[in-house]
Order: sequence, then structure tokens, then C-alpha cells
Amino acid sequence: MTLPVRRVACEAVPDLARATWSNALVVGQEVVFSGQTAHPASRDAAQSGAPLGAYEQTLVVLRKVRALLEAAGGGVHNIVKLVVYVTDIADKDEVGRARHDFFAQAPYPASTLVAVSALVFPELRVEIDAFARLDVDLRTAH
Repeated sequence: MTLPVRRVACEAVPDLARATWSNALVVGQEVVFSGQTAHPASRDAAQSGAPLGAYEQTLVVLRKVRALLEAAGGGVHNIVKLVVYVTDIADKDEVGRARHDFFAQAPYPASTLVAVSALVFPELRVEIDAFARLDVDLRTAH
């Protein structure tokens, strides 16, 4: 049996015309995301002389994940795991604060935080891989 696959179309986070990836796919009940960054907001802020810190970048990324997930038919309560990549491990507290502010209520998704030497653009400090299931609701966890 082959699971149905649907590409997520999201006006707020459009797939780039020349991209060799999809921002998100729905595979059966699972939503699979490409790693999300704060680009292009991070580039625009850096060019204006007011670069986004780890807190702000994390919120931009989580909002992109939420927009993609809502376009897929779900919500943040369907996120079961995050993998957060930071270019400076000292940013872990700011990332945590952004996660706390974004999710607002426990239980939080499972999570991994990894320090990496660089991301695709020099102004990026945070990239997030999200994993979600449309048939899971973390609001029912106890």
C-alpha cells in the first residue's frame, strides 16, 4: 500500500520557484518539513543594520512552521518533535525562551538542540526541523 503524498501550498511560506526541495509534504498523517530558517527576514534585518538575534530568529522560524502546518490542515498541537540547530550554543537560553513564548502551554514537543559550525547564510543563527502528525494532539498528553 502506498501512502498518499500531498505537497503543502502556503502563501506565507511559498516554495521557491527554483528550489530543489519542498517546504513541507503531508505523507499519510505525517507532515514532513524541510529545515526552516528566518531567511529572508534575517537577511533584510542584517542589511538594515539591525540583525535578528537567536530569540527573534527562533520565533520567525516557529511561525513559518505554524503557517505550513496550518496550510497542511493541522496546528502547533500536532508538532511532536523539533530539532534545533544553532551556530552558537550560548544562544540555547534565547531559543528556549522563544519556544516557551511560542508554545505558551506544556506539554512541549520533544526536542533536540545541536550546535553547528554554520548555516546556509552567515546571518542565520537558528534552523529548525519540525516533525508533526495530524492524528496526534499534544493537548491531550498528560
